[in-house]
Amino acid sequence: PGDRIDRALRAVNLADRAHDACSTLSKGLRQRVALARALLSDPQVLFLDEPTSGLDPVAARDVHELIDDLRQRGVTIFLTTHRLEEAERLCDRVAILNTTLRTIGRPEELRDQLFAKTLAVKTLVPLPDPAGVFAGLPAVDGWHHDGPAGYVLAVSDPAVAAPAATRALVAAGADVLSISESRHSLEDVYLELINQDEEVSRR
Repeated sequence: PGDRIDRALRAVNLADRAHDACSTLSKGLRQRVALARALLSDPQVLFLDEPTSGLDPVAARDVHELIDDLRQRGVTIFLTTHRLEEAERLCDRVAILNTTLRTIGRPEELRDQLFAKTLAVKTLVPLPDPAGVFAGLPAVDGWHHDGPAGYVLAVSDPAVAAPAATRALVAAGADVLSISESRHSLEDVYLELINQDEEVSRR
């Protein structure tokens, strides 16, 4: 038992606090103690419920690093959290609940299911003929203005559309400030699902 305790404390970087009373530790360190306790049986599957709740950013980062280390060691982790950026950073697959299970999948799969792929284009001055620049480009399905010198391109494949748009803009003599793929966060996915549920409930 002593060896298992030592290994668990080393895994959470608490070996030097082995003889400290838990009541004297900060909340972040107590979270590490809870993880160490869970590791005593050398689990292959671990359930963590809000492991960073109430922690400051530094302590939360430490817990994230511990979870990453466990994943790399092959431990399967079920993590419940209200922090969507935490789920996006740590989880291979995500399940979103809103009373019932709304969706499950890899974060990039969920984004692709709910949002069209787009490129955001910024030029130094407005294009005199944006339709002539963007029409017919490979993998570009349409476009619209986003401010006086900004454009959003609906694309089927950003890796094909971005270089094609760059070449077309340069050929048109445009001063290109940026071309970037629009990225939706897991929070965007969650809010879109909630909006869909609210629309259904109003019908």
